[in-house]
Amino acid sequence: MNLKSLRLFSVFTAALLVVSGVFAQTPKVDFPAASPACTLKQRVGLTDIQIDYSRPSKKGRDIFGGIVPYGQVWRTGANAATKITFSTAVKLEGHDIPAGSYALFTIPGEDEWTIIVSKKSAQFGAFQYSDKDDLVRFKVSPVQFGASIETFTIEFNHLRDESAILNLIWDKTVVPLHLEVDLTTKVVAQIEAAMASPYKKAAGFYFQAATFYYNHDLELSKALTWVNTGLVGDPNIAFEMQYLKAEILAKQGDKTGAIAAAKESSALSIKAEGADNSFVKMNADLIASLQ
Repeated sequence: MNLKSLRLFSVFTAALLVVSGVFAQTPKVDFPAASPACTLKQRVGLTDIQIDYSRPSKKGRDIFGGIVPYGQVWRTGANAATKITFSTAVKLEGHDIPAGSYALFTIPGEDEWTIIVSKKSAQFGAFQYSDKDDLVRFKVSPVQFGASIETFTIEFNHLRDESAILNLIWDKTVVPLHLEVDLTTKVVAQIEAAMASPYKKAAGFYFQAATFYYNHDLELSKALTWVNTGLVGDPNIAFEMQYLKAEILAKQGDKTGAIAAAKESSALSIKAEGADNSFVKMNADLIASLQ
């Protein structure tokens, strides 16, 4: 290398070091995501559900049939494929899904959507999607409504002890998915084990156990026994337990007993909470339905 070339190389190297130093000192900037990440957590019965997804917005664009083409596999959001995790086995539109994590893909259509639960949960977009990884796939009907939802949303609604509706919502389209969990088997086993234990039980426990059996149309004779046991000692929730007793007796067809329990509930509730409490009307409505 001659002297001139050496000087040019030295100048270039010095300049490079200066530029590198400038970039190395540039402060970090956190830019906002175009489609922000979201984690949705929901307990249904005794099942914990988590959905990790990114939320694109409409921004004046045509959505389904536009930026989300009909007939093609969609990541059901943006960025990474939407991930759904169940702590226990569930049913989704009647299809068995074991506990675990899955990718939730969809194939939008004008009149029908295909829902795909993929065993390969960690994917970016739908670029690596393969039907060989499908756990289940099934079809559902979308629902159209008047208002336009700007940002893609996944939500749970119509929550019950053993079910919920999982809604996929964007623009003017809602895709409802019916979710079911096995709750009764687990809770009944726990209640029976607790009842068989030698430890003293609070009135509130008897009330909750009886309420569960009543609400799920299980053995009403057991529910009635538990209510009566819980009422021993005149607990501060006696008026609530008497109302439940009235409901149980009414379901068993004992109208006379149900009316008597409802009247006792009203009297106890007035003593505990005054004449304007809600149990007065609840009992009056129950009595009216039995006369």
